[in-house]
Amino acid sequence: MTDAITWWHALCAIACLNLMAWTLSTAWLHRNRPEGTTWPHQRLQLLLSALYVLGCGYRSVLPVFDVPRIVMVDSWASSVLVGRTVATLAELSFAAQWALLLRGMAVAHRHRGVQWVSLAVLPLIMLAELHSWYAVLTTRNIGHVVEESLWGTVAVLSVGAMLVLWGDASARTRRWLALAIVAGSAYAAYMFGVDVPMYWARWQADEAAGRVYPALAAGIADAASRWHVSHDWVHWRSEVVWMTLYFSVAVWISIGLAHVRLPLRAHPPAP
Repeated sequence: MTDAITWWHALCAIACLNLMAWTLSTAWLHRNRPEGTTWPHQRLQLLLSALYVLGCGYRSVLPVFDVPRIVMVDSWASSVLVGRTVATLAELSFAAQWALLLRGMAVAHRHRGVQWVSLAVLPLIMLAELHSWYAVLTTRNIGHVVEESLWGTVAVLSVGAMLVLWGDASARTRRWLALAIVAGSAYAAYMFGVDVPMYWARWQADEAAGRVYPALAAGIADAASRWHVSHDWVHWRSEVVWMTLYFSVAVWISIGLAHVRLPLRAHPPAP
């Protein structure tokens, strides 16, 4: 068994564990359903988390290295076009979870600045997804440079918003707020320190080699119909770290967000 196959089996096992974790988490929340205004927020977080868990599970079972069209499983379901569609839905769901979290904190603390940050999250991630599609369809890695930069920017904005609220937060709130700040900071550091430079280096190498890129229409047809099955570790090595963390730690964060009790809507202050 090759290293790539061993890693793939590990991803499949993680996907199964994630689905079990989401199911148990949902059952626990329903049994311990809170009173008051926080349940609608948590219920929406659960729904968004389900989309993210399923999307990441799909991509764990059928991993794809988008630009070179490398896959583990020889199937139309492994095509770049299908995989990127699933990824887009999952990533927008995860971004919506963060936007909802920030909005809930803004409502709870009546902080307009944090509310503006929450409103910016989804538009920025939608823009990132458009650049991702551009990169995948045309094989231009510069699209991934912009995409990952936008994700990193959203992480920085989110961490900044949470730091702004730290002083007014209760001791209980600060416990999960600290975890969110650490996770967001680590993510931003990884994006700007590892991912963005990696894609920039790939773009520079392609340009230096005089690579010819397909037009958008040709790229759509190519992404839908061409894939190369490889179980060679050399082809997957550069993707292992981000895929493993993305399909494990990010999913656990997604599931955990449903346990944060925040109001979905603002209520007028008591007279």
